[in-house]
Order: sequence, then structure tokens, then C-alpha cells
Amino acid sequence: MLAALSYPSWIKPEIIPGLPFRWYGLMYVVAFGVTWLLFNYEAKRRRSPWSEDDSAGFFFWAILGLLVGARVLDTIIYDPTGYYRAKPWFIVWPFDEEGRFTGFQGMSYHGGFLGLIVATLAFARAKRINWLAWADIIAVSAPLGYTAGRLGNFINGELWGKVAPSSPFGMIFPTVPDSGRFPARELWVQELASKAGIRLSSMNDLVNLPRHPSQLYEAFFEGLVLWILMWTLVRKRKAFPGFAAGLYAMGYGAIRFVIEYFREPDAGIGYVLGDRSAPTYLYSGPWNFSTGQVLCALMILGGLAFLLVARAIDRRRPSLLAEAESKRPASEARKLRKRIK
Repeated sequence: MLAALSYPSWIKPEIIPGLPFRWYGLMYVVAFGVTWLLFNYEAKRRRSPWSEDDSAGFFFWAILGLLVGARVLDTIIYDPTGYYRAKPWFIVWPFDEEGRFTGFQGMSYHGGFLGLIVATLAFARAKRINWLAWADIIAVSAPLGYTAGRLGNFINGELWGKVAPSSPFGMIFPTVPDSGRFPARELWVQELASKAGIRLSSMNDLVNLPRHPSQLYEAFFEGLVLWILMWTLVRKRKAFPGFAAGLYAMGYGAIRFVIEYFREPDAGIGYVLGDRSAPTYLYSGPWNFSTGQVLCALMILGGLAFLLVARAIDRRRPSLLAEAESKRPASEARKLRKRIK
């Protein structure tokens, strides 16, 4: 008999019971702190021309863009109830209608990614600096910080995966509501419960079956493994500006696309491509795609297009510099050379 893992009973979402401070929010602080330290280390190694004040300004706008983008896209795509369309001020208001502090419950990674790009592009344009140089350093630094965010999801007991019929990593999450549990009278439920070592006392029970801990899969593969690859194989490679940023987008998109097969699609949305009537709590084949997988496919294509454009720009740089030096006065040529670099 294969016994399932139990979610650690000592893990609680609140740092101090009774106070509105949660580990999930602290994990965001840890993520930003780790990324900041790695970013500064790599910027100094590359002898980057910007100051620490510039880095601080960049991070402020990056964090603001990430949080706003993550929140907005989550409420647009992942809220099937229409609540935020009717009351849009709650998108950025961390209290419920009774005035209780709830924090921001719902953050979309892809929205945060887009928000970060928009905010940092605006910052780079305002400062007249090369955005690609910043983007490459962020790309090799951020994945390790992302690990902390997914650990925060695990501590919250949210974003659990699909039912794990035979995986040794199947875990029973006590936070799964009755809507995510299954009638004991169903034969398949009895079989999976037997494999997991779950004793059924009544056929009228709702059974909490073991799930894939997809938050830990994501923390490990999208965070730690991707960071190791970016930090050890990509970071010191001398390539064109934008190379690391494009590879990160493609690498994250590909890894997340695969892990989405183990993660249960969001309630009320299910599969957006394929057999939309297929049960979302079980693996139902490779051609049923979740919203996350569609966004990851777009991310992979976007990363590839970004690489091609960045490489084309880099190949044109010598000819643009030569044209600047031959056809313009020396002062103007220096200005153009500075912009191209």
C-alpha cells in the first residue's frame, strides 16, 4: 500500500496567529531581496555604468509594475464571477467590504511579467539607458527569488495540483474544500484511497485524495533549477544584449507549460482548449490546455521573437556606428553611438 504524504500540520499561513501578517507576503519580500542582492552582484561583476541610485529606482518601478500587472491580469483572466468588473476598486484595495484586511488574494505571474516589462521600459526610456542590459541581469537573478513566491503558495495551502493516482509525491492538503473532495461511493475514489492508505468509514463521506504538490514542483523547477541554469550556463556567456532575457522567457514558459499538466486549472475556468468537459482534477491527456498553458505558449513564442529581434539589432549595430561616424559631425556621431550601445 502506498501511503500519501500529509501536509505538515505545523505550517500555518499566519506568521503570528491572530495578526494579519502572513508568510505569503513575507515570501514576496524575500523574493525581492534575493533578486536585489543577485542583481547588484552581477551588475558589479559586469562593471555596469549605472549607479546604485539608478538600480534602486529601477527596482522600485519593477516591483510596482510587477504587483500592478499581476493583480490586474489575475482579476481579468482568473475571476469568472465578474466581481472585480463590478467593483474594480477592490483590485488594488486590500480590504474586504466589511473592512477586514485580506491582502491581495490572487496574483498572476504572467501579468506580473508584463507589468515588470512595461514599468522598466518606461524607466529606461526616462533615464535614456539601455533596457536590454538591465533585462539580461534581471533574467539571471530573478528565478531564485521566484522560488520564495511558490513556497508562499505552499504555506498558504493553495494552488494544489491534480489528484495523484500513483505518484509517491502525492500530498493530502487539508485546505481542499468540500467542492474539491470526492464521494466515497465512487469506485475510482475507493481505489485511489486504498492506494494512498486512506481508510473509508462511510460511503457517504467526501474523500480528500492526495494531490500533486504543484507549488513545490514550480518552486523547484521554475525557480531553483532555472536559476542554476541561467546563473551557471547563461550568465557569463558573451552574447548579444537581450540573449539572457529571451532565454529566460522561453525557459520559464516551457517548464511551466509542462508543470501545468500536474496543476489543477482554476475553478470556474477549467480547460480553455481541448475537451472543455474533461474533469480538471485528473490528468486527461496532452491536448487539454489550461489558461496557464496558453499564456506560457505565448511566452515561449514571445521569447523566441525577442531573441531574433535582439540578435538582428546587435548585428546591425556595427553598420549603424559606421554610418554615424562617416555621415555626421563628431559630436552627433558620439551621441548616436551612445544611444545604439
